[in-house]
Amino acid sequence: MLTSATFMLTLLGLVAGALTSFSFGFQVWQSWRTKSVKDVSAAMYLVFSTGVVLWLAYGLLRRDVALIVWNAITLVLVALILTLKFRYGQSSAK
Repeated sequence: MLTSATFMLTLLGLVAGALTSFSFGFQVWQSWRTKSVKDVSAAMYLVFSTGVVLWLAYGLLRRDVALIVWNAITLVLVALILTLKFRYGQSSAK
């Protein structure tokens, strides 16, 4: 049974994760809509995605729902950004 303190901590983690994860959604939308990724740093997103994978592993080991859900979603969004970077970056170089 969840105590009210545990519930509030979980809720805090879920809200924080939603805000940080969805911020990458805006970058995905902008990149997809404009077909422009010239100012997106592939190196930053590669390093960041490595950190997200580690946070996801940490969340799985701790069985922390907020860490698992939002890091998995963030990983998908970051993968989409990197995919767009390599797809649109290659096509604009031709």
